[in-house]
Amino acid sequence: DIKRAYLTRVWKMDIHPTAQFSLSAKFDRTFPIGIHVGAHSYVAFESRLLTHDRTRGLYLHTRIGENCFIGGRSLILPGVEIGDNCVIGAGSVVTKSVPPRSIVAGNPAKVIRSDIEVGPYGRFLTADATESALAESGLA
Repeated sequence: DIKRAYLTRVWKMDIHPTAQFSLSAKFDRTFPIGIHVGAHSYVAFESRLLTHDRTRGLYLHTRIGENCFIGGRSLILPGVEIGDNCVIGAGSVVTKSVPPRSIVAGNPAKVIRSDIEVGPYGRFLTADATESALAESGLA
């Protein structure tokens, strides 16, 4: 895809080829080599991944693990590392690193559940069954 090629080739960001992101997602271009997005992760609409803090003179690596879902309009601050298999709630402001297999939400984001199991793109393993049940009942 064109945006991925632009971000990885021109800006030298580390975005895995299987990672997906909304076209409105924003990746910090002030310190672009600090952006790292792992395999089978998804960055939703209008989310922002930051790698610098001009007020403190910081330029840090920000990492999204594998199989993560970053909810719409989330803000991931510089230097934050999100572990593998995590879900970040929509609108969250992630100020600290997130342990693997966690759900975080809020401002500032806090762990609301641990030891979760998700598949690619942070999709819960029960999601297909839930979707099928809704479709059968005419609600989806």
